[in-house]
Amino acid sequence: MERKKLRVSLGKRLRSCASFDCPGVLPNWEDYPERVQEVLREAGEVFYPSLLYDDLFRSLGKKIFPRNYYHFLGNKIRQTDLFQLLEISHPRTRIYSGRHRAARILADFSFPFVGKTPVGSSQGAGVYLIEDAQGLDLYLEGHRPAYIQEFLPIDRDLRVVLVGGRVIHAYWRVHPPGEFRNNVSLGGRISFEEIPADALEFAQDVAARCGFDDVGLDVCHAQGRYYVLEANMVFGFEGFRAAGLDFYELLARLDDEGFL
Repeated sequence: MERKKLRVSLGKRLRSCASFDCPGVLPNWEDYPERVQEVLREAGEVFYPSLLYDDLFRSLGKKIFPRNYYHFLGNKIRQTDLFQLLEISHPRTRIYSGRHRAARILADFSFPFVGKTPVGSSQGAGVYLIEDAQGLDLYLEGHRPAYIQEFLPIDRDLRVVLVGGRVIHAYWRVHPPGEFRNNVSLGGRISFEEIPADALEFAQDVAARCGFDDVGLDVCHAQGRYYVLEANMVFGFEGFRAAGLDFYELLARLDDEGFL
């Protein structure tokens, strides 16, 4: 018997899941049909409400899935603050505003180090290897505040995708020659070889402690321990396609199992 579509997801993420109605994100509340409005009013939990409606439904006391999604989406400063607050292993990172930033940065970091665009960057854009004073000055010209992070000597990182705390896929991203970034969009190679179980356990612990219900965590191993580099709420599907997997079919399977 077909399950009744009693749950609602405004975003289209769960469009392949049989137990969800996914009407989409409309800019005006009154644009929704009365049927959808009534379901949303009565729902105890709303899935993927979008940045537009996330705070609205939270203010009414509704549960939101995924938790801690929209406010951390694309915001490295908020993510770093959360990792530091929870004492999660994360590369040493500091934010610099105000005057004399270069001098303060060089008092804290030695070359080389990494500068990043702290909000809105993705796919490796906005990530800079800073190797000298000239490079630092160039970075600072376009970044207020400055987001400075220690450089870890790694040749790969592990993308671990988790939904509801469950690992649904993981793969290495290996940087190409002459490139320090591992992003697939920049030529990084995907590998499924020897993915360590303890790295997946680390990622699960990070997701659970941070309340990340739908996330692609970038994890690396350096200096004898694991680090979480970044949390990606929007991530590419190249690693899924390389493994012959369909992300939306995986979500549908989780829904059929009653996991969502």
